[in-house]
Amino acid sequence: MLIVPEKLIADLVSAEDAFAAVEATFAAMARGEATNFPVVREALGEGRQYGFKSGLDRAGGMLGVKAGGYFPGNMARGMTNHQSTVYLFDPESGRPTAMVGGNLLTALRTAAASALSIDRLARPDAKVLGMVGAGHQAAFQLRAAARVRRFERVIGWNYHPDMLPKLGEVAAELGLPFEAVALERMVEADVIVTITSSPAASLLSAHVGPGTHLACMGTDTKGKQEVEPALLARARLFTDEVAQSVSIGEAQHAIAAGLVREADITPIGAVIAGLAPGRLGQEEITLFDGTGVGLQDLAVAGAAVRRAVERGLAASVEV
Repeated sequence: MLIVPEKLIADLVSAEDAFAAVEATFAAMARGEATNFPVVREALGEGRQYGFKSGLDRAGGMLGVKAGGYFPGNMARGMTNHQSTVYLFDPESGRPTAMVGGNLLTALRTAAASALSIDRLARPDAKVLGMVGAGHQAAFQLRAAARVRRFERVIGWNYHPDMLPKLGEVAAELGLPFEAVALERMVEADVIVTITSSPAASLLSAHVGPGTHLACMGTDTKGKQEVEPALLARARLFTDEVAQSVSIGEAQHAIAAGLVREADITPIGAVIAGLAPGRLGQEEITLFDGTGVGLQDLAVAGAAVRRAVERGLAASVEV
């Protein structure tokens, strides 16, 4: 079995690598060549979450699982709150083939999914990017969004405003003016990325104007919620996987309220594979419910392993 530790990932997998890997995975899902297995997630108390995301990509020859979760006390320990590891197996024999550090990969694959949705669904002339959330993953989201659209400025809101200057520094690195705003001013944004761990809606329907694209990336557990259900009722809905969207994603709340149906949600992979249309008009609101699927993790982990083998950096152990 090959081991690719967390400390090597930054030099092995770029944002561009993650984008390509996730794009191929979503298309394979839409063609029926890849299958996600049901998510297992448990609350450990004191805000800690632990679980498993897994799947089989027949087209890519990938079988595996990501194990990990959210541990809010980690920052005080000098570690990131999100901790995960990806395990890969030979799909024919079940033999373990690799263990890969999953922390940076999770941030890269989440940002890649968001950027893919912006690339395929946002208006080509989008100029203002709105960021709701300023935690660890927000910087990855901002950089990824800036790769697929020529934004002219960024506006941001966070429950804890003292965290926004760090996001402003990322915007400055990209040459983009940044302004901290009230949520009501998100109506100025052409694209809005939400990346919070909120248990209640922050972004309301009134905060979003016609023609906006939203990438809602924070809701991946039953009970989490970033946006008002009425907003989903106004939008054309897309997701990474419909089953997760309606059960643990942002759509869970709109479904429960009877505002949308499962049939109203289109997998983003169908758009990528040319099996379904994307944006249909300038005034249309599009919303991508990014729940995070196990196949994304396998795809980026596979890219890390291939690059590590090419460079002679993967350690090998007998199991």
